[in-house]
Amino acid sequence: MLLFLVFVLGPFVVAIGLSLFRWDMLTPPEFIGIENFATLATDISFYNALRNTFAFSLASVVTHLTAGFLLAVGVNALRSAVASYFVRTSLFFPFVISWAAVALLWRYVLDPTFGMGTYYLQKIGIPTPNWFTDPQWALPAIIGIDWWHTVGFTFVIMLAGLQTVPAQLYEAARIDGAGALQRMWHVTIPIMSPTIFFASIITFIGAFQIFDPIQIITPNGGPGESTLSIVMYLYQQGFEVFQTGYASAVALVVFVIMALVTALQFWFSRKWVHDV
Repeated sequence: MLLFLVFVLGPFVVAIGLSLFRWDMLTPPEFIGIENFATLATDISFYNALRNTFAFSLASVVTHLTAGFLLAVGVNALRSAVASYFVRTSLFFPFVISWAAVALLWRYVLDPTFGMGTYYLQKIGIPTPNWFTDPQWALPAIIGIDWWHTVGFTFVIMLAGLQTVPAQLYEAARIDGAGALQRMWHVTIPIMSPTIFFASIITFIGAFQIFDPIQIITPNGGPGESTLSIVMYLYQQGFEVFQTGYASAVALVVFVIMALVTALQFWFSRKWVHDV
């Protein structure tokens, strides 16, 4: 209870209070009421950051759930225990690497001048834009790098859920003449629906807080504001231009948005998540 008060409820109450003040941490705070929220409503950079964050989160949820599920099905079907352990380790290994190392690695791989990835793509005739300086490709490149780094985590969750499906249900489905796709649709997915729902929740929350790779690969959310995320915008307002009250207002709005989206996910879950 004490930890909850100190690390959760306390900072939340302080943030609500700070959002009503203009404060640069150097001069005494000035009470301005809801002016920070009024400014936020007309802030173009805030909307750009919100749009980028939603695009990143949606892409992350769709690609992680799809790839994680298919990889789990494929690995679960492997008959060789050695091959299964090797593939599991290979898929999960990128997740244990720090974001700093991952970001530097991919900056090198996709470098337009000497990057290995760029070289091999050009060898097979695929055009290679300047990934991190082209406004059209910077965010998709970040999405791809995030997928490579974190899909192993979703894969492990899906694999754990897949191994809880009773073998008797598959056997009964086979006796009834169900093919592989029918068993997948009518047995695997319904039994795994709580696992898929859990993975969707944590993937969305994690994606909405994206900060590290953007800060390292495309500093300040560039080029322009094409990769600016909402957490990065909050950081810039709070710790670069020292508009602490305004940053608190951003944090509260982000909290409300995440709470609403999560509530919607729970509401929709009643239509497709099965009790097992």
